[in-house]
Amino acid sequence: MIGSPEHTRWLEAEGDRLLEFGRASRHPDGGFAWLDDEGAPELDRPVELWITCRMTHVYALGHLLGRPGCAELVDHGLAALRGRFLDPEHGGWFAQVGAEGPTVSDKTAYEHAFVVLAGASATSAGRPGGRELLDDAVAVLLEHFWDDEFGMVREQWDASWTVLDGYRGVNANMHSVEALLSAADALDDASLREKAQRILTRVVHHLAAGNRWRIPEHFDASWTPDLEYNADQPAHPFRPYGATIGHSLEWSRLALHLRAGLGDAAPDWLLDDARSLFDTAVREGWAVDGHDGFVYTVDWEGRPVVRERMHWVAAEGTATAAELYAVTGDPSYDALYTAWWEHIDACFIDREHGSWRHELSPDNQPSHVTWQGKPDTYHAFQATLVPRLPLAPTFAEALRRGLLA
Repeated sequence: MIGSPEHTRWLEAEGDRLLEFGRASRHPDGGFAWLDDEGAPELDRPVELWITCRMTHVYALGHLLGRPGCAELVDHGLAALRGRFLDPEHGGWFAQVGAEGPTVSDKTAYEHAFVVLAGASATSAGRPGGRELLDDAVAVLLEHFWDDEFGMVREQWDASWTVLDGYRGVNANMHSVEALLSAADALDDASLREKAQRILTRVVHHLAAGNRWRIPEHFDASWTPDLEYNADQPAHPFRPYGATIGHSLEWSRLALHLRAGLGDAAPDWLLDDARSLFDTAVREGWAVDGHDGFVYTVDWEGRPVVRERMHWVAAEGTATAAELYAVTGDPSYDALYTAWWEHIDACFIDREHGSWRHELSPDNQPSHVTWQGKPDTYHAFQATLVPRLPLAPTFAEALRRGLLA
């Protein structure tokens, strides 16, 4: 299935369908709104920085694909990132803004990583102001969040960059790897790729390998794991308890991107570790309770905790399987890829209201335990591109260079 002309045409059509759905998220006050289950923007809800960045990134990719109307949406996102989200006094970006200004004042690494990603994709797409945003975002990420002692990013500051929260998290570091790889390609700056390698080495080759390929997610200020963090909130959307199956898949994919980006300088363990993460995620996450689908989280013995199925996990599953197949040629990855797209087609794709259902129950019915509505199309849209692009360079640069299959 991977690489067949028929499937490639289907992926292209699905990507176009997602681009069309997301147009409604253009917020009249700036940025991109949260969409409800039917695709209507929730204009009374604060506008999220991470959604605005992701959608700016998605429409930069759409512009590079030659889709009409996407350039204007990129520019709309850039205007919000240079305007209503920007802290003109202390620098950096607010995580949420409403009609009266910021609704959250803390500065967080997760959201700032997405500012870097949006800037990198806008730069590769040649949009005015993209390079300036990227330069500023990389500078903020490295000045305030990068911790050179540990080779990781810190999590959260107050608005004035004077009080650093004691929590450290892997989710923000995962998206920082993605952002740094994209920025390294857009800026032709190998030092950013080296920082991504430091993060990934610590998380994958040390933490995951030392914990039976279940990635500890939550830490204190000295990077000591807190394995019971949020045990009372196991379905948290950003900081769930236990090991997150989708993150294992995503880290596996990022390891393969890094390996391709490093070329001959890539350490041998990157492929082996990517396969180990993937294999563990499939063994402990896929259809483990009698129904198709990936569970959201497992405990430290690999037993399901939150059994809801998230759309982004299925998307990352197909993307990682496609990349492992590209690297190894092992047909078992193609078989899993095919099975997971069949599952997405049957259960997640919403042909009545558009996009994908963001969450399903353990028996694959619409659910809202963790996610309400359809906030963005980032994971789903990228899943339509991964099988048609090389592993390096990253998405926007690959499209700019005409490498789409």
